[in-house]
Amino acid sequence: MKNYIKTYLHAINDKLKNNNTSEHFFRSPLETLLKETTGYSVINEARQIDCGKPDLTLLKNNIPVAFVETKDIDKNISKPNKSEKKQFERYKNDLDNLIITNYLKFQLFNGTPARERS
Repeated sequence: MKNYIKTYLHAINDKLKNNNTSEHFFRSPLETLLKETTGYSVINEARQIDCGKPDLTLLKNNIPVAFVETKDIDKNISKPNKSEKKQFERYKNDLDNLIITNYLKFQLFNGTPARERS
């Protein structure tokens, strides 16, 4: 079986060599990881929904099943700033399956307390 995580981390590491990056710069490896590990379609910057505009939407049979909010790789997603905190709360309240990530740490929300993995 292919080592998806190793491939993902290698791609992130390659991109880190470029010092002029933003959160968008790392989305391609994340999209690939999500597609390969779930088999779902991944839409980058889908249309606005009531609670906002999550960065990625995972679709199964063209039905949204999860959402991903990305932050820059150097952001501490465990300690969001005031604006991010409001955004995270909106998404957690309105979306059943949510991932918040800085590409190295992932917080998973599905109506239960957060589980953080790095």
